[in-house]
Amino acid sequence: MKRILTVLAATVLAASALAQNAWPTKPIRMIVPFTAGSVTDIVARTVGDAMSRSLGQPIVVENKPGAGGTIGAAQVAKAEPDGYTVLIHSSGHVLNPAIYSNLSYDTVRDLSGVTPLASVPNVLVVSPTRGWHTVADLVAAAKAKPGSLNYASAGTGSATHMNAEKFKLGAGIDAQHVPFKGTPEALTDVIGGRDDFFFAPMASALPMVKDGKLVALAVSTAQRSPALPDVPTTLEAGVPNSDYTLWVGMIVPSATPPAIVKRLHDEAVKAVNSPEVKTRLASLGADPFTMEPAAFNAYIKTEMDAAAIIAKNAKLKVQ
Repeated sequence: MKRILTVLAATVLAASALAQNAWPTKPIRMIVPFTAGSVTDIVARTVGDAMSRSLGQPIVVENKPGAGGTIGAAQVAKAEPDGYTVLIHSSGHVLNPAIYSNLSYDTVRDLSGVTPLASVPNVLVVSPTRGWHTVADLVAAAKAKPGSLNYASAGTGSATHMNAEKFKLGAGIDAQHVPFKGTPEALTDVIGGRDDFFFAPMASALPMVKDGKLVALAVSTAQRSPALPDVPTTLEAGVPNSDYTLWVGMIVPSATPPAIVKRLHDEAVKAVNSPEVKTRLASLGADPFTMEPAAFNAYIKTEMDAAAIIAKNAKLKVQ
């Protein structure tokens, strides 16, 4: 009997391994928790197209915006862990647990990282009608009338929200938060003068900066961006502890089989490092950014701890 059970167990394991090696046998859903045209969406579609050709299966991007990315993340957390539903999220993923008290999923327990895909500078943009040409101009206006300025974000708990809050703390200013479902909507309001400033992902804001529809005051990263070499960083502009880098990454339900996670990782890394994707990312002011799954999970945990400190200092909380 013991021998029969051993043979049966070996057969089940072999069948499971064979099924995973055959993966994928049907289309893959790529959930983006922000609107179409957001940097997360652009990276997802760029990488997804390259992966689809390599895997021989369609990759369908579905936008599920709202609540700082938590609606789409919850959908993936509850999906079958079979590799056919993946989440492409931004670094706002690590802030959500600190500010949303009623999340229907556990960021660490229910979701697992595959790899980051790209790092993207945010750029502090304002409407030309404001007449601000430097960060100092904006800070002076904010301090002249505390609480009178509004800033846009791609949603409460999004990377653009966290970036602005970190900037506010460093600059010692107060401004009112106006959240949107995604970057395109926020950009429209800033261009129209309804909101005063926005830390927009470079990938989305760059064309409008070049067209003169927006003025770029600074970039959020510790170093200047090659896409806007004449624009200073917020650190160079005199705002301490204000540097921030937005990343976009691939995440799956935590029970996804390791063999499938590895295949997703390998295919994503291959896509990100392909000449066509590198060229596309560079045109958006973004850089390839990859890690092994274990390293990405450790990075997510470290980033969550740092985000929790920012949320506490900025008194961010959503009931």
